[in-house]
Amino acid sequence: MRGKTFVPQDYDVFAGLDVDKKTIAATFSSQQGFIRSLQMPYNVDHLLNHVRKHFGDQKIAFVYEAGPTGYGLYDGLAAQGYRCLIAAPSMIPRAPGQRVKTNRLDSRGLSESLRGGQLKSIHVPSQIYRELRHLTQLRDTMVREAAAHKQRIKAMLLLEGIDFPPAPAGRQWSLRVKEKLRKLVCSRTVRFKLDQLLDSLEFCEKQVVNSTKEIRRFCKEDAELSQSIQYLMSIPGIGWIVASQLLARIGDWRQIDNVRQLGSFLGLVPTENSTGDTVDRGSITRVGDGRLRSKLISVCQRNPRGKGPRIAIVAVARKLSTRIYAVLKNQRPYIVRQQIHSVPLTQEETSPQGTTRRCAEPGETPAS
Repeated sequence: MRGKTFVPQDYDVFAGLDVDKKTIAATFSSQQGFIRSLQMPYNVDHLLNHVRKHFGDQKIAFVYEAGPTGYGLYDGLAAQGYRCLIAAPSMIPRAPGQRVKTNRLDSRGLSESLRGGQLKSIHVPSQIYRELRHLTQLRDTMVREAAAHKQRIKAMLLLEGIDFPPAPAGRQWSLRVKEKLRKLVCSRTVRFKLDQLLDSLEFCEKQVVNSTKEIRRFCKEDAELSQSIQYLMSIPGIGWIVASQLLARIGDWRQIDNVRQLGSFLGLVPTENSTGDTVDRGSITRVGDGRLRSKLISVCQRNPRGKGPRIAIVAVARKLSTRIYAVLKNQRPYIVRQQIHSVPLTQEETSPQGTTRRCAEPGETPAS
């Protein structure tokens, strides 16, 4: 995603921060080399006071590793006008032979990599997209929990040799089936466990409904989110759930530079290990949100079988990302072109240019 290019020559001091929930291990380096390392409480004001005291007249840039502490440190530094990068852990250079890892060493490595221009920041979403991401993640969590409870119920019945109540395809977990499960004849212990699992399943299903309603309400209250979701839903195969999760993960569509960037962000581009004239491309990179990527692939086709069909379906999902880019970047709905029925070509139209094909007379053998 697009961001202002970081140029190390524009800064005097480079601060590498290794952050956990209680402390910050900070290392400061200049263009000439190492300055100091120290540890301080995890508090933005404490960090800013130290910087103003020791580097008040110098231009400073910060970097820390993306992790569970989120964007709070970034928000505090950016609000005071400081440049702050959040580096993806997988993209931070590390020495293969290094066997010692401490917070101080990690912060020093971040500082040196920042000074060398070896780090790129992840895309930091605005507040509204962060909140949408919370809601979509909650819904996905409840969906996974509901599926897990269904598997536990079936596994327990299989273990006890109890048949699952018969039901038509797609109706295996209807209210009628759940009622039959509550009336199954079994031991007291199995009955208690089964009832608890059914209660947990119903709770998760209720939470899925509630979180879905909240996502709809949240998106409708914001004009930009509502409009972008309508544009995404104009693409064949994309519904409201996939559209809302796409926006939650992509964030501000204005930060997308090109269509290749979106495909890479979704993990739908192939890996490559080429050298010289040899080109070797492998499977997709699978970076980013795996749940979103699986939703996009399932949009293209469900239940692929065989290696060949799966490769083709992933290629269609990659093509789908180009349509997503187009509707978001141009802020317009996707329009499906009407099918054009062509008329078969005549004999004259299929003749090479500059020649005239003479029709054979009755009884005459056509020229070969």
